[in-house]
Parts: sequence; C-alpha cells; structure tokens
Amino acid sequence: MAKKVQSAPISVTITSLEMIAPPKQSLPVPVNVQTAILGVTEIPLAFYRFLYRQVGSRWHWVDRLRMDDEALATTLHDKRNSVTVLYVDGAPAGFFELRQLDDDTIELSHFGLFERALGLGIGKWFLLQTLYAAWASGPKRVTVTTNSIDHPRALQLYQMFGFSPVSTLEADVVPLSDAELLALAKRDYLPPAERRQAL
Repeated sequence: MAKKVQSAPISVTITSLEMIAPPKQSLPVPVNVQTAILGVTEIPLAFYRFLYRQVGSRWHWVDRLRMDDEALATTLHDKRNSVTVLYVDGAPAGFFELRQLDDDTIELSHFGLFERALGLGIGKWFLLQTLYAAWASGPKRVTVTTNSIDHPRALQLYQMFGFSPVSTLEADVVPLSDAELLALAKRDYLPPAERRQAL
C-alpha cells in the first residue's frame, strides 16, 4: 500500500480580535439581487460540509472537513452553536456560524461568501447582518479570528466594523492532501454506517 503523503504546512499569522459594542452602521439591502438569511436548525452534516467547502476551500479551511460525523454533529448541534445561511436569488451564497463561549462572549467562528456571490456588493451588508445576530443575545463582547491566508481584506473589514486586534500568534495550516481529498469525496457518497471507515 502506498504511503500517505501529507501536504506541506503553510505558516500563517493568526490574529484574534474582539468587539465590545454593537455596530452603529446601517447599510441598505443590496439592490438588483434577491436575498434571504435563514437560520438552520440541526443542520444536516452534508449541507454544512457543502457550505464550509464553498466558502473555505480558497482559504484552506480544513478543520471541520477532518472531523468525522460524530465529532462534527456534536459541535454543530450543541445548543450554544448556530449556523445561518445567506441565499441570493434562491441559492445558497454564504453562511455564518456563531458560538456562545460563555455568558458574556459570542464567537463568530465562521463567516464568508461563496465565490459566485463576490462582486455583488453584499459582503459588508452580510457582515453587518451577522454582527446584528451576534449581538442579539446581549453579550459583552464578540470575538473572531482571521489569519494571513484568509481573504486579503478580512482583517481590514473586521476592523472597519468595530473589531480590535487583541493578540497574534504563529501557526501552521496543513492543507488537505490528495489522499484526504479522495477520502472526503468518497465519504460524501457513502451511507452513514460506512463513513467512519472512509477517513
């Protein structure tokens, strides 16, 4: 059997940011596109993985793809976690994920648009709707992390909407290897009882 070859790690700088007051901005609903933002109860794992890949494949989002069904379901279906999907002209076009870390803190754990939604002028508006949702439960702070291989404007955009950097650290991101990509594709087509052996 051929030895599995791991992808070369990518060195990144991770920046943690926090926001200690709700946003004061107000942006109009984008024109010339039909938008809807809908929360998902008990999100199906296949749908979540689709969202995660569509947004994150360009930026080497890998952590959730490496989770098996049980671990991913435990995370996503925790009552402290919520996933909300952006639809543009009837089809999914982005999502955000919030997690309540404690009574005072909400984490914006994932946020982004599908590639097809870029250039429509909805990015800032969608982030603002995300922040409204994050502040709806009355936390004292909202946190987020980004890194140097994320969208080039992510850090600037978060700061524009009221986040301030609080720390940085250096880390490695290991992209999915060809073997992992093949296993993930296989898992997506397997019945649930057989998925555990796919990875």
